[in-house]
Amino acid sequence: MIKKLIFLALTLFLFINTQAQQASNFDRDWKFNLGDHMQASSANYDDSAWRTLDLPHDWSIEGEYDEKNPMGDRCGYLPAGKGWYRKTVAVPKAWKDKHVEILFDGVFMNSTVWLNGKELGTRPYGWVSFNYDISEEVAAEDTLTFAVRVDNSLQPAARWYTGSGIYGHTWISVKDKLHVAHDGIYVTTKGSQASFETEVVNTSRNKKKIILQTTVADNKGNVLARTSSQAVLSGETSQVISQNIQVEEAKKWSLESPNLYTLVSTIYSDNQLRSTSKTRFGFRDIDWKKETGFWLNGKNIKLHGVANHQDAGALGAAVPDKILRFRIQQLKDMGVNAIRTAHNPQTPQFYEICDELGMLVMDEIFDGWNKKANQDYGARFFESWWKQDLTSWIKRDRNHPSVIIYSIGNETRGEVGKDIVALCHDLDHTRPVTSGHASPQFMDVLGVNGHSEEKGFFDEFKSDKPFVATENTHTWQVRGYYRTQTWYRDGFPNPKRRPYPIPDLTQKEVFKHDWIADSLRSNQKQIFNSSYDNATVRLTSRQNIAQIRDIPYYSGSFRWTGHDYIGEAGYVHGGWPFKAFMGGAIDLANFEKDLYYLYQSQWTTKPMLHILPHWTHPKIEKGVEIPVWIYSNCDEVELFKDGVSLGRKQPGNDWDTMQCEWLVPWSPGTLKAIAYKDGKPTVEKILKTAGVPARLKLSIDGKPLKKSGKDIVQVRTAITDDQGEFYPYGENRVYYHLFGPAVLKALDNGSPVDVEKHYLAQDRIAFYGLTKAYVESTREKGTIGLLAASILGEKKQITSNLVSIDAQIIPLRGDIGKHTFEFYYTLDGTEPTTTSMKYSRPFTVNLGTTVKAIVLVDGKKVQSMTERFAMDEGFVWNEASENSTYQPGNQAESGKIQDGDVATTAGKYRGKGYVVFDKGSLGHLEWYQENDGSTGTMNLAIRYHSENQLPLGTDFNIVINGKPVDPDLANKHWENDEDFWQTLTVPVEIAAGANYIRIVALENDGFYIDEMQLN
Repeated sequence: MIKKLIFLALTLFLFINTQAQQASNFDRDWKFNLGDHMQASSANYDDSAWRTLDLPHDWSIEGEYDEKNPMGDRCGYLPAGKGWYRKTVAVPKAWKDKHVEILFDGVFMNSTVWLNGKELGTRPYGWVSFNYDISEEVAAEDTLTFAVRVDNSLQPAARWYTGSGIYGHTWISVKDKLHVAHDGIYVTTKGSQASFETEVVNTSRNKKKIILQTTVADNKGNVLARTSSQAVLSGETSQVISQNIQVEEAKKWSLESPNLYTLVSTIYSDNQLRSTSKTRFGFRDIDWKKETGFWLNGKNIKLHGVANHQDAGALGAAVPDKILRFRIQQLKDMGVNAIRTAHNPQTPQFYEICDELGMLVMDEIFDGWNKKANQDYGARFFESWWKQDLTSWIKRDRNHPSVIIYSIGNETRGEVGKDIVALCHDLDHTRPVTSGHASPQFMDVLGVNGHSEEKGFFDEFKSDKPFVATENTHTWQVRGYYRTQTWYRDGFPNPKRRPYPIPDLTQKEVFKHDWIADSLRSNQKQIFNSSYDNATVRLTSRQNIAQIRDIPYYSGSFRWTGHDYIGEAGYVHGGWPFKAFMGGAIDLANFEKDLYYLYQSQWTTKPMLHILPHWTHPKIEKGVEIPVWIYSNCDEVELFKDGVSLGRKQPGNDWDTMQCEWLVPWSPGTLKAIAYKDGKPTVEKILKTAGVPARLKLSIDGKPLKKSGKDIVQVRTAITDDQGEFYPYGENRVYYHLFGPAVLKALDNGSPVDVEKHYLAQDRIAFYGLTKAYVESTREKGTIGLLAASILGEKKQITSNLVSIDAQIIPLRGDIGKHTFEFYYTLDGTEPTTTSMKYSRPFTVNLGTTVKAIVLVDGKKVQSMTERFAMDEGFVWNEASENSTYQPGNQAESGKIQDGDVATTAGKYRGKGYVVFDKGSLGHLEWYQENDGSTGTMNLAIRYHSENQLPLGTDFNIVINGKPVDPDLANKHWENDEDFWQTLTVPVEIAAGANYIRIVALENDGFYIDEMQLN
């Protein structure tokens, strides 16, 4: 009878799925209010005036960028603070007499949750999932009021953008009192055998005899194997039951075929089906070998990895699942097969998508085990919380076949690393543990960050462990920006960084346009970097690709990064208005950079080719030779200029021949490239010199909107000439208007220096010809269309004073029909009306003119626009300086100042000013310095001025990581670099990862600090 009942219930579950007690999404209709409202924890609090929204939500990205925001350069200059969420629901009858939990996928940070005024708990770590048992309240109440306080007020809370709020999904889980514990199933596989450890919980007061039926089913619900076990559970206890199943028909989970199966755990008691849980998993075997690296299912796999943070540009940390899937697939299309979750776990959906798409994951839990940012987890909570947070993390993620290794820290240090590794092994004995350059003596796999990029590293390499480059390589590039001269972050040659020599592409710099005039940079680090793969710390991406390929024990690497990310804008990029880190192969708006196609040419097999740079160069003299690169994975490439062949070339294996290169004398015209496979033309690309900006072109990136319900879509707007050719310097403002039940959730353009607001913005300046609109449909029915309009032309009139006005509508849902456009404009600064000049064809304007226009669709005004054409607008042309031997350091005004102020009265300072210490107090100045290389001695140069009549070196002390440096500074190297400023250079010991360098003023009357350099 029992067997018959089990079979019947199992059949009903698998094919009708009526018995499954899975978690229900709880994201809709939360109330939110920014600020601290301690009374809001009460169930009776009046929140009727609060904003209603759906989760996930990030309030920081909704705010304004501001240099004064306490997030600062590390977290991207966005607002932080405190915020509250509330939600009230009636208790359904089906919840009564059940075990009920509320689940949070991610809250940044320091969240406290109340239910009907009762505090459920606090979780400080912003990158961990957690849950609370609410069964007692459900049993006793008919209404539930949840209140969540989020405290992200102490800043900076990390070294990169974190977001603020409930950025992950929320869920309600309703189960029988006999049930499987949350994250209570542990699945391991070896060959075709699956082993399960299932924690069964009895929250009733009565002893229960149970049968645990465990079934493996394929993605169609077909039962492949089953087993059952019996047990007796006393009241209010739990028990772990171990089982094994042989599944001969199982297909392996792999990169090419990510086959997934469903584990169905069904509990029976008293001849009744009590609860059912489903767990998705995959059959796969992994191994790490010292001699050959990583193995998957018996196949040696090179890890072609990237590191990525949680945020997605204009969407912040609350990344919609659809966009997250797009970004992971985008990386897979690039040839990436592994992602490092730097430097924290991501939301559960990330791992589910990686399982589905066949993407390997290095799952990382912590950045530092001690302070790396002033108010980060390492500084405030690590010691008390790391065990609980690490346990929650591993139990959540250990069933994902995509997760192949754990990383427990990044550029940090401490004996605690040994204990962290041990706990990882206790919770999951199947995966090794590594770190990003943190306490390597305790790790199973040696993970090395920037140190692995240094010249000679592999010549000197010795290890008895498998090796992986956890952060390699570091190259910077801005989409659409080019330089033919090689650039190094720390200058070249710099023996401390041990960079590889990288030849310049031309003897003199070809490209002179820039984002700002050199004299207007507030910090000399504030430069754009070239997309030729020649702007780096130590080596090129091509050199890294070759090393991975050619060194047998080199498991692979994780480049920094896959996508650009908000924050960490000061260390490399000099800070405001730089808001983001531009090391990605893809920019903030999900637009691919040229680098994307380099990797694609080396890591994919589908025939492709890509040409760089574009062929629109309005200020380059005719005849100047421009390096034209072509990336391709085909056998041979032929380049044509205006129909004339410039010859065929073959992509090489050496790092400097991976690209096919031609030096092509510049003249307007057409470049065409043809790639050949097995002697046959396979792929063709054409670039033409674009004319003056005149039109807009709209298209969808990724999947379109669903036919109904709430969804999101990415709309790309490109600026073109009147023939539809992409204009690569387009920087006109694009204005948007929506038709139908949707909202313009956010706008972006990929620029690292555009500090306009993203959220609910209606217009955006194009950045190198592109903008991105994120359109979110509501739950209402109806057709949806997006209009984009712009006043187009060259802002500085570098070749033409012609102005055009254009508008385009793209259908996003349903048939939006045909529409007529009318434009009316003025040139005298007045607001246009339908009695103003009507636009019919392009017109000319003088420099200094502001053009204003209105857009009418079917006779109804829908948009007002403004564009100014003047010499102080837009990109700078032919004013960029040649590469300088001076490498900018950390400006004093960017440091943490104690008892001092920023002054500007003295001359010849660098940056925005210098620091003067208050009289009568022993002030200090502190910088944070990230060392992504090896530990060792480096040269610290301090540019300062002293009016004190004291021996050299007695004006200040140097303290690094709390330890004083040799006080006998007078014997170190001194020089007067200018009439006013002096420079002290002293050798100091710098640790890997986080370093705090403090200059303590001993005689502060007339003591100034301008800059610090470390090299």
